[in-house]
Amino acid sequence: MDLRLHTSSLPHDDPDAALAFYRDVLGFEVRQDVGRGRTRWITLCPAGRPDTALLLAPAAAGAQVTDAERGRVLEMMAKGTWGVIVLATGDLDAAFARVQTAGAEVVQEPAPRAGGVRECAVRDPAGNLVRIREVPGGTGRRGP
Repeated sequence: MDLRLHTSSLPHDDPDAALAFYRDVLGFEVRQDVGRGRTRWITLCPAGRPDTALLLAPAAAGAQVTDAERGRVLEMMAKGTWGVIVLATGDLDAAFARVQTAGAEVVQEPAPRAGGVRECAVRDPAGNLVRIREVPGGTGRRGP
C-alpha cells in the first residue's frame, strides 16, 4: 500500500489572522480560499510542496454540529487543546526567531526532546499548537 499525507486540517476562528500566520510568517503558499467573511476554507501548501496541504477550516462549522458542541470546540481552541500540527525544518533557531518576531504565543522555546530531537512550540492565532521540529536535512524537499 502506498499512502502519504495529502491534507491535514486545523480550525480557525479568524481566517484573515490564520492566513497571515501561515502565509506571511511560515511561508505557506495559498492554493485555494473558498467562502467569505469568517466562513472560509483556506488550503495552503508548504513552499514548493504542492503534494502536502494544510486546510484551515472554520471551527465547528456545519449543520450537524450542535450549539453545545460548537461551544466546547471554541472553548478548547481558546485553551489551546484542540488542534495540533508538527512541522519540520533544518534550522529550528531561524524558524523560532521568525515566529517569535511575528508575535506568536511561545509555548516552548527550542529545546531537546526525547530521542535527541530539538523542537519548539507556539500557538497560531486560533490557539492551535504548532510544534516545529529540527530534522536533519530540513523538510526533506527534493529538487530545486
